[in-house]
Amino acid sequence: MKVALVTGGGSGIGAAVVRSLAAEGARVAVVDRDLARAEEVAGDLPHAVAVAADVADPDQARRMVAAAVEAFGSLDVAVNCAGVGAGGTAPTAEIEPETWAAVRSVNLDGVFFSMRAEIPAILAAGGGAIVTVASIMGLVAHTGSAAYVAAKHGVLGLTKAAALDYATHGIRINAVAPGYVRTPLLGSQSDEYLGALAERHPVQRIATPEEVAAVVAFLCGAGAGFVTGACYPVDGGYTAR
Repeated sequence: MKVALVTGGGSGIGAAVVRSLAAEGARVAVVDRDLARAEEVAGDLPHAVAVAADVADPDQARRMVAAAVEAFGSLDVAVNCAGVGAGGTAPTAEIEPETWAAVRSVNLDGVFFSMRAEIPAILAAGGGAIVTVASIMGLVAHTGSAAYVAAKHGVLGLTKAAALDYATHGIRINAVAPGYVRTPLLGSQSDEYLGALAERHPVQRIATPEEVAAVVAFLCGAGAGFVTGACYPVDGGYTAR
């Protein structure tokens, strides 16, 4: 039975990924800054443990991996899903340094710190897979979101570079780039706002977390054995235009 670790696993896409991997028989470390949310997700599963960690802190990233290995004996799969929103909308020259740092620290630095801790453990297990959750904003851009766009572009570059570094060491590293998804990051937006977001996608709707999780699970599995360094848009055609 594989051992998986999912950051941001307490809600949204991360929680859907946890449930998807668990349904396939994985033992899962559910990592979230909010321990109560992680415990709620883990409590519904037969083989899961909740871990509190802020991935923007490299020491906490190391400890989360150690906790997963301590609980289950090894680590085979990691899904780096923890993320924050854009921190508001502003033209590039008007973004405060604090906002830039806050968005980057979780969305990019957190992925790096997580991978830096996960890779040695996966190597020790004989190889496995890592999936990073980027965004359509890692492939295109949007006005007023320079910090978020830059961070998510960075995630894709990091994913490709790491994939090359470990291609001959038995670790496949890929990314998914979701479009707009019905998660807590959208908050309690009005139906009118959500409708406008849906219209940006050629399929004319917003994704569910489970649809993204299904692609993540594929990339974690044997069926994607020849896939590494790739980015899979899960965006309803958003980036096809």
